[in-house]
Amino acid sequence: MDKLEIIEILGGKKIHPAWAVPGGVRNSLSEEGKIKIGDRLREVKTNVLNALDKFKSLLTDYEVEAQTFGNFPSLFMGLVGEDGEWEHYGGKIRFVDGGGNIIADRLDPTRYQEFIAEAVEPWSYLKFPYYRPLGYPAKADYCHLQSGIYRVGPLARLNICSRMGTPLGDRELREFRDRGKGTVNSSFFYHYARLIEILACIERVENMLEDSDLSSHHLRAKAGINRLEGIGVSEAPRGTLFHHYQVDENGSLEKVNLIIATGQNNLAMNRTVAQIARHFIRGTQIPQGMLNRVEAGIRAFDPCLSCSTHAFGQMPLHIQLFDSVGNLLNEICR
Repeated sequence: MDKLEIIEILGGKKIHPAWAVPGGVRNSLSEEGKIKIGDRLREVKTNVLNALDKFKSLLTDYEVEAQTFGNFPSLFMGLVGEDGEWEHYGGKIRFVDGGGNIIADRLDPTRYQEFIAEAVEPWSYLKFPYYRPLGYPAKADYCHLQSGIYRVGPLARLNICSRMGTPLGDRELREFRDRGKGTVNSSFFYHYARLIEILACIERVENMLEDSDLSSHHLRAKAGINRLEGIGVSEAPRGTLFHHYQVDENGSLEKVNLIIATGQNNLAMNRTVAQIARHFIRGTQIPQGMLNRVEAGIRAFDPCLSCSTHAFGQMPLHIQLFDSVGNLLNEICR
C-alpha cells in the first residue's frame, strides 16, 4: 500500500480526488477502509525496511557517486515542531547550514517574505527563491558558499529536525546522520531520506488508526469571507509549500503567490547538474552515461509533473557543451 491507495480509500480515486474541500473533507474514513489500511501496514513496513537495507548496502559501492552527486554545502529549510521534531502541518520555519548549525529558528511561516526572496533569470521560466539575509548567489555557477541557496524536501527535513518522533524513524535517523557524519549535504541521499520518512509515516498511520475521531462526522468548518488575505504553509512530499492569497469582499481572487518546492530547489538542482557535468566531462567529450547521471540528479529533487512523470531512462534531455567564449563544442540528446 502506498499513499495513493490511502488517497483512493478516502477520496474514491488515486489522482486528484474530490475529497478535500474548503474547511475540511467530504467524508470520514469508513470502518471498511480502516481495516483495509490496517491489514496492509505490516507488509508495507516490511517492504520499506527491506528497501532501506538494500539502499544502505549499495552505499559502499556508490561512495564516489555520493561524493560527486550534488554534494555541496547549502542551507536547508523546513517546518519543525515545538521541540524541533519532524513536522508537516504546523510549527515554525527553521534554517540550518551545511555544518548543521541553526542559523534561523522559530520563524513565522506567514512572514515568509521577510526571509525568502525570489529572483528570475532570462534563461529559465522557473523562479529562483533564496534566503534573503544571505542574498542571491553572485556567480553563474552558484558556488558562493555564503549565498542564500537552500534545499527543501526529505533531505532538508531530516537535516533540520531533532527527531522523527517514532521509534523506527528515530533509529534510522540516527544511522542516517552517522553515515553522513552529521548534516548530510549530498543530494544522492534524498532517496535514503524519503525511505526514512515513509517508515515514519507508516508508524504514524498505525497510531492514527486507533483514533476514534477518524470516524467522526464533524468534517467541515464553514465560514464566510472574514479575512481578505490568507497564508498557508505545509510540508508537501517534495518540500515546503507556501500559498498566499488575497481576495476582495466577494471572495474573488485578486492576488496569488505560490512558492513551491521545485522552485525552492531550483538553485540546488542547477548546482547538482553542474557538479555532475564537471565530474564526467573531459575535454570536448560528453559520455553517453552522463545523461542517466543528470537525470538521476534532477529526479533526486522530485521536480513537478512535467519532469517527474516520464518513465525512468526516457526523460527528454539535451546537453550542450560550450567553450569560454560561447562556441558550441559538442551536444548529446535523447
